[in-house]
Amino acid sequence: MEKYIIKGGHKLQGEIEISGAKNAAVAIIPAALMVDGICRIENVPSISDTQMLLSILTHMGAKVRPLSRTTVEIDCRNVHPADAPFDLTRKIRASYYLIGAMLGRFGQAKTTMPGGCNFGVRPIDQHIKGMCAMGAQMEVSGGFVYGTTPSGRLRGAYIYLDKVSVGATMNIMIAASLAAGRTVIENAAREPHIVDLANFLNSMGADVRGAGTDTIKVNGVSRLHGGSYSIIPDQIEAGTYMAAVSAAGGELTIKNVIPKHLECISAKLREMGVEIEDGEDFLVVRRENPLLRTNVKTLPYPGFPTDMQPQITATLCLAEGTSVVTEGVWDDRYKFVNELRKMGAQIQVDGKVAVVEGVKNLTGAVVAACDLRAGAAVVIAGLCAQGTTEIEDIHYIERGYEDFVQKLRSAGADIVCVAEPDEPAQGDDSIPAAG
Repeated sequence: MEKYIIKGGHKLQGEIEISGAKNAAVAIIPAALMVDGICRIENVPSISDTQMLLSILTHMGAKVRPLSRTTVEIDCRNVHPADAPFDLTRKIRASYYLIGAMLGRFGQAKTTMPGGCNFGVRPIDQHIKGMCAMGAQMEVSGGFVYGTTPSGRLRGAYIYLDKVSVGATMNIMIAASLAAGRTVIENAAREPHIVDLANFLNSMGADVRGAGTDTIKVNGVSRLHGGSYSIIPDQIEAGTYMAAVSAAGGELTIKNVIPKHLECISAKLREMGVEIEDGEDFLVVRRENPLLRTNVKTLPYPGFPTDMQPQITATLCLAEGTSVVTEGVWDDRYKFVNELRKMGAQIQVDGKVAVVEGVKNLTGAVVAACDLRAGAAVVIAGLCAQGTTEIEDIHYIERGYEDFVQKLRSAGADIVCVAEPDEPAQGDDSIPAAG
């Protein structure tokens, strides 16, 4: 087991380069299962989620060849429609994209219910609704998801999503790429990574139109061929570093970004008194004056992203006055608040609303990462807290942030990752050596 140790109070200065988008990569890698050829994917973030998905494809018979730390070649021509390895799929939320990929290519699928971060109920009913509309027979039983297509191939359908769902939108797009006929997805999500998935599929021969709007049309094709594709920069990773320098103070140049994808985050930070300069593919984020209070409500894109809610909440702990944060996407995404309270934060939660009373200082404490973005939030709090903060359960953080410690250290943060000593076996009364 490892943990982070942060000595707070250091302003951030320098440059940080953003990696490929996690939320795009975890859909694009399973979508490679649909490709009858070799696909080369560049700008893949080196994080535990992508490594796990590549392992899953390998177990299913794919040839996966890393060409560099961020480029991989995937050959799924000889993949067999076998069960995905359950010990891996149950650990990762994005394993549900295997449902659409396997049904689309093989007409059958079996996998576990997805795992990943636990911050409230995240059902897959809209995914299943979409597959059923395209002619699949679906069953969820005993923690597994089963799907079969009696005709051997999905067929195009009109699908109206009852709620805007990023995962369902992407899963249906994947499955529909090889379906017979046209699929229309209404009330589709519009996030940048949905557009990225559509661009990947199209580069492999699919016909996906309208991604980035609330109506997506997919004209099914008979096969997808190989090709090359580069994943977009990670909007949420960039937003996390924007929040970090806003909380800790200083000036960061954040490179390899698409500034338009960050407008919803930039606008809110500017309200808080943070200076942001937009470049062609970079941002300069500067905070010298005290932070100002503001209100935040998370919404589907282009609204403020739910994946940035914990980070902005941590930043608002140091703003002057009272801020109100409303979680408009998930039912229960405030578990991290108890960790921030250990550090002196004044936050009251009522349902989906958190009232944040700004304090002069936070104080270092022993805290835990409750999930991926909650972990980023306590890191941000630790960067500006007085004293030392120890963060446990960092495996959640490393699901989605590449080289998190190294990037922060390069910008002047005093943060290290250390191994926690194993607990002595019960009854072990040996005395450790002095030193």
